[in-house]
Amino acid sequence: MFNLGMTELLIILGVALLILGPKKLPELAQALGKGLAEFKRATRDLHVTLDEPGEPGEIDQPEENQPAEPTVKDPEDHG
Repeated sequence: MFNLGMTELLIILGVALLILGPKKLPELAQALGKGLAEFKRATRDLHVTLDEPGEPGEIDQPEENQPAEPTVKDPEDHG
């Protein structure tokens, strides 16, 4: 996604440790993990909701094996 290597991650974690301190860093990591888990859960629920058949607003497509609806001939057409 961001194409970060191990060196870049270590630098980011080192800077975060210096800025936040050793007491706040685990709390931040825990909050970030919970937020990411909630985001994944919400997107999974959205996918399930969108994939369920019979939802309102869904367009019914005729199946291939069903015959087409009969057409009504015009009574004035003598052909």
